[in-house]
Amino acid sequence: MKPIELSFEFFPPKTQEGVEKLRATRAQLLPLKPKFVSVTFGAGGSTQQGTLDTVVEMAKEGLSAAPHLSCIGSSKESLRAILNEYKSHGIRHIVALRGDLPSGMGEVGELRYASELVSFIRAEFGDWFWIEVAGYPEYHPQSRSPRVDLENFARKVKAGANSAITQYFYNADAYFRFVEDAQKPSASMCRSCPASCRLRTSRS
Repeated sequence: MKPIELSFEFFPPKTQEGVEKLRATRAQLLPLKPKFVSVTFGAGGSTQQGTLDTVVEMAKEGLSAAPHLSCIGSSKESLRAILNEYKSHGIRHIVALRGDLPSGMGEVGELRYASELVSFIRAEFGDWFWIEVAGYPEYHPQSRSPRVDLENFARKVKAGANSAITQYFYNADAYFRFVEDAQKPSASMCRSCPASCRLRTSRS
């Protein structure tokens, strides 16, 4: 039986106490030998520096660390700068997302969809980054239908995504159906990982 591969997703801490708690949490989880860990990126890039600092620290510890990167509310110039920063630190794994606009922000930015962000990363950096995208077994709440949602997913794949991490789901059958549909020629996805609960420290 093939061993189960795990990954963990963390929120970047906002305080020094949170930093220390996250280090302690990582130490407890490392014996499980995660394939990679990822760090979220706040709406509109609100945790940009915290995401960078956390990912770089984890990478120095020998972990395969993947920052989340969302395009909503960002310019191509700012996204290019962030990606160059990650590249300069040897980070080769990105979770590319559309993201959500923070409350009160009216500008959606130059890229409106995750598929456009994936295309941008490929055009700017070639194959430097392994790109994860989001998958929705129970389909995205803003999607008009499951079929439309799968079409949107296929656009991300065709733009250059390598694999996907699914949104948390409650119905296992929905996940298996999603994997089956995603492997059809219309989507051609090579790999997807089911999501579990995110881990974060209290008062971080």
